[in-house]
Parts: sequence; C-alpha cells; structure tokens
Amino acid sequence: MKQADTQFEYISSAKLPTRYGQFIIHGFVELGTEQEHVALSYGEWQEGEVVPIRIHSECLTGDALFSTRCDCGFQLEKALQNIVEEGKGVLLYLRQEGRGIGLLNKIRAYHLQDNGLDTVEANEHLGFDADLRDYRICKYMLDTLKISKVSLMTNNPRKIDALTDLGIEVVRRTPIDHGITADNKGYIRTKTQKLGHRFDPHLLK
Repeated sequence: MKQADTQFEYISSAKLPTRYGQFIIHGFVELGTEQEHVALSYGEWQEGEVVPIRIHSECLTGDALFSTRCDCGFQLEKALQNIVEEGKGVLLYLRQEGRGIGLLNKIRAYHLQDNGLDTVEANEHLGFDADLRDYRICKYMLDTLKISKVSLMTNNPRKIDALTDLGIEVVRRTPIDHGITADNKGYIRTKTQKLGHRFDPHLLK
C-alpha cells in the first residue's frame, strides 16, 4: 500500500475490533512535522466506487473524555455506526485538536468562552484564525485506500471544498446532525453563523 510522496508516508495496518464492528486501522505520518494520523476502514470496495467517509479532527475532550460542550464525540460514534450500517466506509481521523490550535490552546479558548467569548472569538483572541485545519493528507490517505469518489458525512462545506480541490469527487454530502445538547447549542449556532456549517435549524431552537 505504500505511496510515493515527499510529504506523507503510509506506515502500517492492523485489525481494530470495536463495539461497532471490526475495522482496519491504517497509520500515516506527515514527514515534515512527524504528526501522526489514522484511517479506520470497514468492508471492501472496487476502485471508482462511491465510498462513505468522514473526516474527523481529533477532539480529546469530546472523543475520549465525553464532553458535551461540543458535538465531536457524538459525531464520531455516529459516523462509525453509519459506516458499519452501510457495510463499507472510512473514517479519516486527523490529529488537529481544537480546529488546529492544539489541546492546551483549546483549553485556553474554553476559558475565554467561559467568560463570554464564542468559539471563533476565543481562537482569534489567542492570535489564531478561526480554523487552521489542513486536509492535504486526506488525498494521500484516500489514494492509499483506492478511493476517488466519496459520500462525505459532514456539516462543514469547507471539507467538501478541500476534497474537491484535492481531486476527490464528493458525490454527495450526508448531514451528521447528531449530539446537539443544551451545553453545545450556542457553540453549534456560532459554527453555523460564522463558519458556514449546515445544521437543521429546527434542532437548534
């Protein structure tokens, strides 16, 4: 499965049993930064087939610590469930905590949000853009897995644009309006109003 690329490298794959089903975990690294990322694949597909995928940025607080101040952990679980129900698919898990600002800066941003700023204002107050994520490795990961056409589970149109610009055909978008709570409605409204995310407005009332 190795690909020739000066920026990224495929490392190895192994079975990963989960409570949703048995996935294969594939390891990748960005050579310049040594940042590590993984893809979880389920089922099989032919080259050229449309494959359900989700691009999920790491969120330690939501994914592993069960925070309800964001919807990340809920969306991660729903994506894995959807993939198993479809019988095939891939989750690209990118190590880009806090929309790219890192874990400790995310905690600083949380503190600012506790004192009245929204998620975008908090990042900008710390000197960062609202969203610093880089999706270039997704092309390499999908090429490695022989995927060129996808059904993308996302509420974020920037991910559609990023994949399209990289030469991946996004055949359709599947909404993932999952995990809206009293703790994160304001956060999700901000993402909708300031970052262009698409959520069912009835869920945010």
